[in-house]
Amino acid sequence: MLITGGSSGIGKETARKFIAQGATVVITGRDYQKLQEVATELGAIPFLFDISDLKSIPEKAKEAIGLLGGKVDVLINNAGIGVFPLLGEITEQHLLDVYNTNVFGLILLTQEIVPVFKKQNYGNIINIGSTASLKGFARGSVYATSKFAVRGLTQSWQAELRKDNIRVSLVNPSEVTTAFADATRKERVEESNKLGAEDIAHTIISIVEMRDKGFVPEVTVWATNPF
Repeated sequence: MLITGGSSGIGKETARKFIAQGATVVITGRDYQKLQEVATELGAIPFLFDISDLKSIPEKAKEAIGLLGGKVDVLINNAGIGVFPLLGEITEQHLLDVYNTNVFGLILLTQEIVPVFKKQNYGNIINIGSTASLKGFARGSVYATSKFAVRGLTQSWQAELRKDNIRVSLVNPSEVTTAFADATRKERVEESNKLGAEDIAHTIISIVEMRDKGFVPEVTVWATNPF
């Protein structure tokens, strides 16, 4: 299993749960020290990888596949960033930063993993979207559109890959108390009225554990009582 953005938040908790069930999990991250510490904590395989470095993806994908012994059952496209400028404040750099990670890198990495799935005639792609995949919001011009793109990618891949027994699912969390929105990437303390990373990890595991004859195209997860 390969989980991008696996050194914190949803990726980290998902890795933890799969490893507890005996899975071999490669986690990616951009911070070497943090990645090593989390991998040691979880029993994961650390893989230093910046998905926004688009030219590195073909070689990095080969390395990741090698770390998994040439077999990949699950790809979880979890790495993501967000910036939230108003219209009128948006720069080219905002667009490049977010789209290189959330969209372009996600596409190019998945494209490298899919041949392995096709050879196996089996595989799972889990794309982490957002409730921003479903509805825009003030200051969402950059982030929400990137997640709308991920939703479109998911639906396109479902149409292309079902014949190969490759299941493609989109998971849309509402607000989750992770390090995502923190400039220092410090994990937030879980709040009673917001989702935690564990809730999304549980959702992902449920999707993967479904019998191979069925799949979940899309699931949205909301906090029960966000007030």
